[in-house]
Amino acid sequence: MILPSREFERYHAHVYFDETSLEKATSLREPVASKFNIELGRVHTKPVGPHPCWSYQILFSHDEFDEIITWLDAHRQGLTVLLHPEAGSFVIDHTERAGWLGEPVELNLS
Repeated sequence: MILPSREFERYHAHVYFDETSLEKATSLREPVASKFNIELGRVHTKPVGPHPCWSYQILFSHDEFDEIITWLDAHRQGLTVLLHPEAGSFVIDHTERAGWLGEPVELNLS
């Protein structure tokens, strides 16, 4: 587990999946939404932005950082999750300030 710094106010977790793990990934949405004060993004069944895999986004605050990261790591069922702050620099937030649960994936930063 590689975690981003806890110094920022807002964070994103991007749950990565593909056609074979879609059901596994979407089964996390209701439990995380009911357990935490978060915002859920849409389920993308194609690569979007820098994300080379299908994904959805979980937005959360600094106040819930430790609890959400611990919960996601325990319940991700082998899925990879990109974690990064929303600090104002798209490339730096997704690279230098980012962390991972599971195996890191090369992002599309072009």
